[in-house]
Amino acid sequence: MRVTVNGEDRELPEGTTLSELLAQLGVNRAAVVVERNGRVVGREEHDAVCLGHRDRLEIVRFVAGG
Repeated sequence: MRVTVNGEDRELPEGTTLSELLAQLGVNRAAVVVERNGRVVGREEHDAVCLGHRDRLEIVRFVAGG
């Protein structure tokens, strides 16, 4: 299946969860906010959310600094 992550197309196996995608990307779940098709996905949902064909994801990382 094909999804878009931060504007970039990716091919993923059917049934991939949001947690699995974040792990593949090397993303620390505690340091990001994920939006799926215009809706923020809570961290407690990451394991349960199975991605679907043509999902659009935006992953925003927190950056510390001043």
